[in-house]
Amino acid sequence: MPHHERPRNGPSTRASIASAAARLMAEDGITDFHHAKRKAARQLGLPERTAFPDNAEIEAELRAYRSLYQEEGHAELILAMRRTALELLELLAGFSPYLAGSVLDGTAGEHSHIDILLFADSAKEVEIFLLNRGIAFEHVEPRNERAEAVLVMETDTADANLVIFPPQMERVVLKHRDGRPRERIRADALRALISE
Repeated sequence: MPHHERPRNGPSTRASIASAAARLMAEDGITDFHHAKRKAARQLGLPERTAFPDNAEIEAELRAYRSLYQEEGHAELILAMRRTALELLELLAGFSPYLAGSVLDGTAGEHSHIDILLFADSAKEVEIFLLNRGIAFEHVEPRNERAEAVLVMETDTADANLVIFPPQMERVVLKHRDGRPRERIRADALRALISE
C-alpha cells in the first residue's frame, strides 16, 4: 500500500478525533458515537480510512469538555435528569427497569435522552400500561437487534427512551458497540447516586 494511502492511527490522531467528536456531541447534540467520530474526522480533514478512537475515549473527552466549558449548569442538568429517571424507574417498576446510558455515566447534555431498559413479555404490555395512564409515546427503530421495541416519551427534563427486551435478556450482560459492558442500575442504586 503506498504511503499516502496508509491509515493514520497514531495516538495524537485518535486524541484529536476523540476531542472533536466530544465537542460535537456536547455542542451539536449528536448522540451517536460513530456519527460523531466520522464527522470529527471529516472536520479535521482526515482520510476516510483513519482509525477511530473507541467510545470510552470519547466519553472521557466528553466529561473533560463538560467540566471545562459546561460545568456550571451541567451538574444541575444531570441531577434533574437522574431524578426524572428515578420517577420513571418507580413508575415502570413492574417491568424490571434499569437506568443506562449517558444520564447514568454523567456525560448527558441538553440534547440527551434518558435511557431506561425494560424487560417485559411483550412491548404491548408496556404500551397498554402507558396508554392506561394517559402517557403519550412514539415508536422509534431499536438500535439493538435484541430489543423488541423502543418507545420514546416526553418528560419535563428530557425525552426518555424505553428500550424493551424480553425477560430472559435481563440476565444477559449488554455491551456497547466497542465491547465494553453496558452499565445499568436499578432504582435503589440510582437513589443512592442522587443522594451522594
